[in-house]
Amino acid sequence: MTYDRLVCANCAAPVSEGRCPVCRASRERLQQQSGLTGLFAQVSPATLVVLLVALIAVGLLATGGLTPG
Repeated sequence: MTYDRLVCANCAAPVSEGRCPVCRASRERLQQQSGLTGLFAQVSPATLVVLLVALIAVGLLATGGLTPG
């Protein structure tokens, strides 16, 4: 989840603004946790489906189950 849509329970402001210590702490924690997860969170579902189909096609070509042409 991205912190730009979260609302702080302490001050009722968006966490991304960091108005209070609770917001700033939550924002910092979410930024630290969004390493590789953040990368995959930005990939659209359509892109994932295309990558999956391509991976299956490569696997079939490698095993000889699909002949090109």
